[in-house]
Amino acid sequence: MKAKGKTFVGCSGFSYAHWKGVFYPKEIAPNKWLEFYAQRFNTVELNVTFYRLPKQSVFKSWQKRTPKGFIFVVKGSKLITHFKMLKQVKEPLKELIERVSGLGEKLGLMLWQLKPSQKLDWLLLAEFVELLKESSPKLRHSFEFRNSSWFVPEVYKLLSDARMTVCLADYPARLPEPSDDFPYIYIRRHGPESSAYRGCYSQEQLKALAERIKNWLNQGKDVYVYFNNDLQGYAPENALQLKKYLG
Repeated sequence: MKAKGKTFVGCSGFSYAHWKGVFYPKEIAPNKWLEFYAQRFNTVELNVTFYRLPKQSVFKSWQKRTPKGFIFVVKGSKLITHFKMLKQVKEPLKELIERVSGLGEKLGLMLWQLKPSQKLDWLLLAEFVELLKESSPKLRHSFEFRNSSWFVPEVYKLLSDARMTVCLADYPARLPEPSDDFPYIYIRRHGPESSAYRGCYSQEQLKALAERIKNWLNQGKDVYVYFNNDLQGYAPENALQLKKYLG
C-alpha cells in the first residue's frame, strides 16, 4: 500500500509590514515575525530571492530560526528567468545554489517563474533541466509557466521524467491548468480576483481545493500550497483555513 503524501501549506513570503495587526500581533517586532509564522505553518515560499540574492549567512539565520521539519521554497532569480531567460546561466545558478545552501536540509524546492512573453523552447528547457540536475541533484523544482505554449505533453514528460513539476497557478486566469501527472504537486494561489495578489478565497473555493489535495495525498504525492494574495493579510488567513479543511 502506497504511503500518503505530505502536505506543506504556507504563504509566498512572510515579511509584510501590512500584516502587522492583521496576522502578526502589534507587539511582536519584525525580527520575530519568522518565528511567529513558523509556529503556524510548516513552509514558506521566499520571493525575495527573485529580486535580490541575500548572503548565505541570511539563509543560515532563517534555517536556525525555524523548527525541525520546516521547509523553505526559493524562487529563482529573475536574472536567470527574466533577463537571461534560461540561457547561459551556469554561473548565476551556481552562485544561487551556493547561497541558498545555507538553508541546509530545510531547502525543499526551487520555483522557476518564466516571463509571460517567453514561448515554448523545448531544447532550451531540456538544457536547463540538465543543468539543474547537475547543480542540485537532490533538490525538487517547479516551473511556473506564464505563456500557454508551454502547456503541452512533451514539456510535462520532460519534467516528470526529471522528477520535477509544473506549478498549478490561478493567474493569469487565461492559462490552461496543466496535467497533474507529476511526482509531487506545487500550487500557487495568487488571489481570486482578476488582478493578482488581492482578494479573499471563499470557503467553497478552499473546501474544493482541500478535496483535490486529499486526492493527491492518497496517491502518495507530496503537495505544496502557497497563498500569494498578501494584500490585507488574506494569504495567511486563507492558508490557515485550508489547513483546517485538510484536517
